[in-house]
Amino acid sequence: MRIIPVLLILLLLLAACRKEKERLADSDIFIDSVTINNHTVSHQGSVDDIDFRKVSIKITFDQPVDTAGFKKARAFFTQGLDTAYKYRFTTDENTIIIEPVSSLRSLTLYRFLLDVGPNMGGFLKEGVAFNFITKLDSTPKFPVISDDSLLTLVQHRTFRYFWDYAHPVSGMARERIGSGDMVTTGGSGFGVMAILTGIERNFISRQQGFERLRKMVEFLGKPSTSRFHGAFPHWMNGSTGKAESFSLKDNGGDLVETAFLIQGLLAVREYFRNGSSAEKAMCSAITRIWHNVEWDWYRNNQNKLFCHWSPEFGWEMNMPVAGWNEGLIAYVLAASSPTHSITKEVYDEGWARNGNYPMRNGELFFNIRLPLGEDYGGPLYFAHYSFLGLDPRNLRDDYAYYLEQNTAHSLINYNYCIDNPLGFRGYGELCWGLTASDIQGGYSASSPLNDMGVIAPTAAISSIPYTPVESMRALRFYYYVLGDRVWGEFGFFDSFNLTSLWFSDTYLAIDEGPIISMIENYRTGLLWNLFMSAPEVRNGLLKLGFTY
Repeated sequence: MRIIPVLLILLLLLAACRKEKERLADSDIFIDSVTINNHTVSHQGSVDDIDFRKVSIKITFDQPVDTAGFKKARAFFTQGLDTAYKYRFTTDENTIIIEPVSSLRSLTLYRFLLDVGPNMGGFLKEGVAFNFITKLDSTPKFPVISDDSLLTLVQHRTFRYFWDYAHPVSGMARERIGSGDMVTTGGSGFGVMAILTGIERNFISRQQGFERLRKMVEFLGKPSTSRFHGAFPHWMNGSTGKAESFSLKDNGGDLVETAFLIQGLLAVREYFRNGSSAEKAMCSAITRIWHNVEWDWYRNNQNKLFCHWSPEFGWEMNMPVAGWNEGLIAYVLAASSPTHSITKEVYDEGWARNGNYPMRNGELFFNIRLPLGEDYGGPLYFAHYSFLGLDPRNLRDDYAYYLEQNTAHSLINYNYCIDNPLGFRGYGELCWGLTASDIQGGYSASSPLNDMGVIAPTAAISSIPYTPVESMRALRFYYYVLGDRVWGEFGFFDSFNLTSLWFSDTYLAIDEGPIISMIENYRTGLLWNLFMSAPEVRNGLLKLGFTY
């Protein structure tokens, strides 16, 4: 007789449960709160610095829900995770905890979404969507080696760009990965210095290096190779030697790019000066190329040098080479030329602007006096391109002591990145250096006055003669910490942006070249010693009032 009451109670409970489920199915469900790893996040919000090794998203509703009715497909992640997660409800059944099954990738943007609609026994009236960015994985991506070994490794990988990826016909440096037949004049000047470094570092033999350099010199000396009053174009076809337009009206001679090339070739000449008869013949060919550059003609009858001239457009580019920037080497070589020289007056009026800004500066930035250049110094390649060969260590003239100039420029750039006034992710003492490089969707000369959040490894690394501690610290960070994103076949990729999580996957000759050469100058002074040993260069510097 006691069975009937028990059955009655069970039936009543089942009915109550049925009614509760019906109530839940008919009810509107709202989200009270959302957290990820205990960080509160709003709908369409974003959370930074989330531990990629364990992610836990907690969503609390305004009422208990039907846990059996949770439809997993309505909650998902981006970046390939989709529905690859596990979940559980709290005992009060008003909170769900969602966790990815596997670890996420570090320094990556993910998005989580929970859609509106029928779900969890009711109708979810408001969904939630938010972004989260995982934190940087600071563990080394490669085995830790000595700093000396790391410098050699970086040089060797960078060298391979100029060796393995050189144009097969001319041996010249391609402008960038994927540029096909297009080669770069200035980048090839940096490239010949890279080959000299490769010989000295035993990456290749002297004979191998000589054969490649002779191929390049013979290509440059051919009558079919484009020259405009002795100056080479910015870009050429690596098979034919014909000029390729750098821009609409820039299809003729480029004096600054030619100066970068001659700087490298003179270092090559001094390296092989006392070699075999074949090596001496190559040196004579370099001298002919050097003597044929009509530096004085590029004055355009004024007391300044102009960068561009084209048979089609004449002087329409109208770009004087005036300091302070990367163009110092053009004036030094123009004054040094035994055949087409300029006077000191052209240097003082044209390059130095008679000391007027932005040649002289003298202001303090981060309590560091900047002798020359625009405020905050400009892009760091100003301290690199002319100084692959020009030795700044004892170089002085009426305007500056050039080791002081380049050191101040580098330290200001470093301190600006630590100060990080625009709040870009990652900037600091380990990650710094603004210079010309690829950016998302283009190319720009980054600097403290033109900061888009893009760091180029060449900037800090190539400043190593000026800021050895700060540059080495950055190099370690790029290699060990960011190495899975910024290190590849030819060394460091061109640039990256940790704010937008954009990473370049290309290489540029003019950014690769300073890395290997400035590391070598820091280690041995090789390229400085070679270039400064050229007798014409020494005479030209004295003519312009330099001491060295």
